[in-house]
Amino acid sequence: MFKQLFHLSPDSTATLQQQVRAQISKAILEGHIPADVQLPSTRELAKMLKISRNTVIIAYQDLIADGYLISKERAGFYVDPTILKGNICGRKEKTVNTNGTPDWGHFLKFRPTTKRLNKQRLWQESPYPFIYGQLDPEMFPFNHWRECCLDSVRIQAAKTWSSDHYDADDPLLIEQIHSRVLPRRGIWAEPEEILITVGAQHALYMTLNVLLNKDTLFGLEEPGYPDLNRMAEFTGSETRCLDIDANGLIINDELDECDLIFTTPSHQFPSTVTMPLENRKALLERAVEDNFLIIEDDYECETNFSSYPTPALKSLDTNERVIYIGSLSKTLSPGLRMGYIVAPKELITEMREFRRMMLRHPPMNNQRAVGLFLERGYHDSLIRNLLEVYESRWNIMKDSINDLLPNTTIPPAFGGSAYWIECDEQLNSHRLKQEAMDQGIIIETGDIYYYCNTPPLNCFRLGYSSIATERIRPGLERLAKLVESQLS
Repeated sequence: MFKQLFHLSPDSTATLQQQVRAQISKAILEGHIPADVQLPSTRELAKMLKISRNTVIIAYQDLIADGYLISKERAGFYVDPTILKGNICGRKEKTVNTNGTPDWGHFLKFRPTTKRLNKQRLWQESPYPFIYGQLDPEMFPFNHWRECCLDSVRIQAAKTWSSDHYDADDPLLIEQIHSRVLPRRGIWAEPEEILITVGAQHALYMTLNVLLNKDTLFGLEEPGYPDLNRMAEFTGSETRCLDIDANGLIINDELDECDLIFTTPSHQFPSTVTMPLENRKALLERAVEDNFLIIEDDYECETNFSSYPTPALKSLDTNERVIYIGSLSKTLSPGLRMGYIVAPKELITEMREFRRMMLRHPPMNNQRAVGLFLERGYHDSLIRNLLEVYESRWNIMKDSINDLLPNTTIPPAFGGSAYWIECDEQLNSHRLKQEAMDQGIIIETGDIYYYCNTPPLNCFRLGYSSIATERIRPGLERLAKLVESQLS
């Protein structure tokens, strides 16, 4: 029986000890090991699984300490019957009466799946992942992050964050954003003006829900962030697509009637162009004259190769018109989902209560680990390393695109992590994406970033944050042949 229950996997990320513990506890909870059946001795199980006896001994000791097993003197190990108290044991086949099932077409009032983004999930398996928004795992500072995670769960630290903090954030993380992160962008904010979010997307969702309703007009860049338009629709607000050019958002009369405007001035999403300083000042003046607020998503502000980066819109704002959204996804980890909002206290107070209604606060252990990572200077070091690698990749991308895909794009002037490619109108990016995928090349079509005008099919985006430097040129050579075959 036990040979059928327990199998260790060499490909598992868990240790052998963790696997033994997990499989025994799972078998107990699912009722596969009766209380009156003796488990194999540590020697027998070690021999059966071909692992060290000490590994089994430690796993058994942990299971005894946690109430799964009991050790009977001279009789061996047995299931502790108290572990199953309150459980409904035994598996039962699920039965569904199809005559009584709900008609979801009647009950669902909002169907988010109708406009899902087509993201490639297993991109790590592709040799040429020109995918945006992911990080090269070889560049992640595992040792520093592990150190901060371990320190965040030490007894004294855990006593601080393990309780329910209602609507509060970790003071260490707030202080580090206040004193270390924001000053890099020329922003000086009080701690009470900072709110931690579960990434930038969470920040945008809350901001739009607090500031928009059926009586408002929301202006957003096109091409732009596709989920933002869907979030605005959910509030009932009317939306207006705002054009961009080589200088980012165009400052014109289209802004006049808007109550709220969204912009990505550092690196326009997805075209990567940067808004000049004079345009930023003009936008701020317009906000006062026409009485609207601005959401600034300081997108990819860290990956800027200029010696004199343009100041954040928020740093120039003297009238408290700008709601600043930042994230650590593009530098530390997109999977960590750690972002923040900087805004006037009155707005932050309302958004803090709105966040409490949704999820109280982002996990405090993660907040503490990130706070330690920032405090110890590891994030600054990581940004320095990323800039060095990204600038090298940016140059290789630029030279390769000029050679292989001439007259298709203007390279981003200040860095970032992607190139926006516009080809001849004959190109069908959907067909190109499929043909590229067949050769292990991942690209993103550009039509998903349009929501008002007819989306062009001749645009696509090439990210270079997740692809190894030495694979960039070979991948682009293969892609260029596919493009050429469509246009010839």
